Amino acid sequence: MRIVDHDPAWAGLAAEACRLVREAGGDLVADVQHVGSTAVAGLPAKPILDLAAAVSADEVIGELIEKLTALGYIYRGDEGASGGQLLVWESQPDIRTIHLHVVTSDDVQWRNYLRFRDALRRDAEVRNRYAELKRELRRRFPDDRESYTESKHEFIREVLDMETRGHSPERAAG
Repeated sequence: MRIVDHDPAWAGLAAEACRLVREAGGDLVADVQHVGSTAVAGLPAKPILDLAAAVSADEVIGELIEKLTALGYIYRGDEGASGGQLLVWESQPDIRTIHLHVVTSDDVQWRNYLRFRDALRRDAEVRNRYAELKRELRRRFPDDRESYTESKHEFIREVLDMETRGHSPERAAG
């Protein structure tokens, strides 16, 4: 698993990918956002763009998936509360460059994608703590993406809990 320094080009690549998803999805898509570590300047990340697409109702997800697979996305299934419906874009076989998570706009996951991203953008202390955690987990789990991802959940929950309570994670961390 590779973790690389933030690449400023990610913002433009993500904007174009979001535009294409909106265009392909049309009225089925309420919003598409660049989320995850690649959406946060200065944060190291796997070089895979994370996008989240919100739809108004579960009933339209199947139709959106059909439109996105026609565009070239590969459907990877329902991740449930761990990411919604997952589609990936590969630049070459088995080389993922985009993870696209499709959820409904009233799903807590949609709000959490945006709240966590925005907390990282806003708070340098939280961003630095997360960067260090990611580096440590990469050392501990160099070939185990699942354990790497699972091990970030507690930190993410902590940040989201503090955001919900209206406290700055920076102040709470001391």
